[in-house]
Amino acid sequence: MTTLTVTARGQVTFRKDVLQHLGIRPGEKIELDLLPDGRAELKAARAKGSFRELYGFLKGKTNGRVLSIDEINEAIAEAGAAAGSSKE
Repeated sequence: MTTLTVTARGQVTFRKDVLQHLGIRPGEKIELDLLPDGRAELKAARAKGSFRELYGFLKGKTNGRVLSIDEINEAIAEAGAAAGSSKE
């Protein structure tokens, strides 16, 4: 169990090993759910993408060629893999 100290300003600093365990990196956000009996659940906040963010992501990559659905799916998979690997 990890014990944390609350400052006079009501702030808490999480140790690096705790943040690593939760998969939280600098600049990311944390979600805290307050539960009954004075308990809380802490977890990494995961960004929720939107369809609008996809708009134009293939622009300039097709040389004007119309892509098949399989090619579009492959491009989406590659973009997702690249986005996931850039956070490490």
